[in-house]
Amino acid sequence: MNDHFEVRNIGVFAHIDAGKTTTTEYMLYRSGSIRAAGSVDAGTTSTDSLDVERERGISVKAASASLNWKGTRLNLIDTPGHADFLAEVERTLGVMDGAVLIVSAAEGVQAQTEILWQALRLLQIPTVIYINKLDRVGASFERTLGDIARLLSPSVLPVQQPTYGADGEFAGIRVLWTDDADRSGAQDSSGGAAGAYSFPGSGDAGHGGDAGDVGDAARPDADDLAFRAAAAEQLAEFDEELLLRYIEGDLPERAELAQRIADHAAAGEMFPVCCGCSQRGIGIAELLDAMLAFLPAPAPKPGLAGIVFKVERDRAMGRAVWIRLYGGTLRNRDVAALHGRASEEKITQIRRLDGLKRVDAGEFSAGDVAAVYGLSDASIGDIVGDPDLVPQTPQLAVPLLTARVLPENDTDYTVTAEALRELTDEDPLLGLVFVPELRELHVRMMGAMQLEVLGSMLRSRFGLNVGFGPPAVIYKETPAQRCEGRVAYLAPKPCWAILHFTIEPGEPGSGLQYRSLARADDILPAYQNEVRRRVPEALKQGLYGWEVTDLIVTLTYGQSHVWHTHPLDFVIATPMGLMNGLAAGGTKLLEPVLRFRISVPEDNAGRVLSDLSRMRAEFDPPFAEGGRFLIEGRIPAATSLDYAVELRSFTSGKGMLTASFDGYQEAPPGTEASRPRVGISPLDEAKYILSARSAL
Repeated sequence: MNDHFEVRNIGVFAHIDAGKTTTTEYMLYRSGSIRAAGSVDAGTTSTDSLDVERERGISVKAASASLNWKGTRLNLIDTPGHADFLAEVERTLGVMDGAVLIVSAAEGVQAQTEILWQALRLLQIPTVIYINKLDRVGASFERTLGDIARLLSPSVLPVQQPTYGADGEFAGIRVLWTDDADRSGAQDSSGGAAGAYSFPGSGDAGHGGDAGDVGDAARPDADDLAFRAAAAEQLAEFDEELLLRYIEGDLPERAELAQRIADHAAAGEMFPVCCGCSQRGIGIAELLDAMLAFLPAPAPKPGLAGIVFKVERDRAMGRAVWIRLYGGTLRNRDVAALHGRASEEKITQIRRLDGLKRVDAGEFSAGDVAAVYGLSDASIGDIVGDPDLVPQTPQLAVPLLTARVLPENDTDYTVTAEALRELTDEDPLLGLVFVPELRELHVRMMGAMQLEVLGSMLRSRFGLNVGFGPPAVIYKETPAQRCEGRVAYLAPKPCWAILHFTIEPGEPGSGLQYRSLARADDILPAYQNEVRRRVPEALKQGLYGWEVTDLIVTLTYGQSHVWHTHPLDFVIATPMGLMNGLAAGGTKLLEPVLRFRISVPEDNAGRVLSDLSRMRAEFDPPFAEGGRFLIEGRIPAATSLDYAVELRSFTSGKGMLTASFDGYQEAPPGTEASRPRVGISPLDEAKYILSARSAL
């Protein structure tokens, strides 16, 4: 088994309503961090602290808590399950040592489950899978395990199995990977023990009632042999020596198998599967044990390295910057330098989680997370120390909609802008666009639910009643053909900046690629670097007002003047040169596309197929399963914005649609979608130059 280190950081992930917050709540309860387990339905959970979370029974912000279990401190991060709040999940992924992915035994693997799984695998985060809600009508451990093996990974191994009473109802779980006595039983939903169980040697860690062992006899030989055979067969795929032993009929003992499972789980090659019913507290202690056994401790990196993954406001202390350290130590009064920033700031206080409370720590070291105060300029994604030691996080969250914010009164315009600036500091993907000359505010979002939550937060936190204009799909642009852009910025004096660009279409999904072929004798490297920095900013608004992407920009020639050139000249010239080229060659609109899965009663199949054709969907051959009609494919976001509501309506609430962002594709010819430009267009060179030089 993995040695017990001081701290581990574990993210809890799931599709919405799989029981993620309830599982976290019972972990805190079983460890003694809270006195009683709250209820999501009653709005009494400790990690759902926002009013909107308690009202709706969903998580919209990643919530942090800490617990002690058998000598190890676990920093837990309970992440939102709704697809609209995927940005919170994305920021959490990069700071985790391990993950618990929760799957409902009733609904099985869902769309958001697959998205989360792909991200966990991309970062190679060791993962324990927990099959929850085994007491639900229609729940099946075997069917859900089959879904996991088919849709997520075949390299899964149950290290626990459910037990059932004489009436066939779910009763408890049996742990397979240890040599301890059989532990199975059930707990009622009020937390009282009904055949409760505890781990031998767990001491007072469990607080779910008066613990009593259920069944002191050793696990039946048949179960022992079945688990050892299944584990050896799975492990043999990665271990040649074990394969030879397995062929010869030599099954290792459980202790050896458990160690090998832990090794391969830490390497992201094997995924232990646990089970239980969190709402009744069944399987929580065993899940915590499996987390210690199969999720590795952090390995400190040489040198100082950390990342800002969360920013929030503390009513008593002010702005808190949450940092995960991968190497080194930060202390009170240290001067912190953020990578790529010229300024340095002094840390005034460091606070660490103890349960749900924040306590003064004075310092924290590699492997830990803490709230750091005094870093007023730090933003989400900023790096402290060496950036090469910080893992890269995949981009999952892509805002698909934009909407105008409509304050209740004109007098609330300024205070609404300030409130949205603060919220954008905490969630940069809101992408607040502030147009002072038009007195307009625009925000971006993943979906309609996020817009509702934003309005609720503005009301409860800032006392502001705001409305929103109708959400519009966020399009993008890409060059229609290869083109050239040129600019000679030579007046009004003193100034001198000449730039020649070639602009070419790139591969779909490739984003922006930039390179320079200009000679240092013609344009100094310092000025070339200024151009490189300004190109992405200049492409934020194309000919139709949308971001330009999937293109290759090459600086082929440039010229600076030994006396007349100022670095600001290239700041002004770069957008003019690029827009000159795009105007010459034209751009094409790109529309966002969603990967969808629809499940409806078979009687509704014809209507769904007709609707999908009307919405320009592309889909795989549908299939029937258990009286349900299932269909998967891709669909434009623009044509399907309100379809989830429509689907629930004509299926009397029995239809379900799950969807996730799946990239951009070329919009059909004739699509008209543009938005007003913010600021002066670089195509109006004279006016743009005057504006850039603050001469308007």
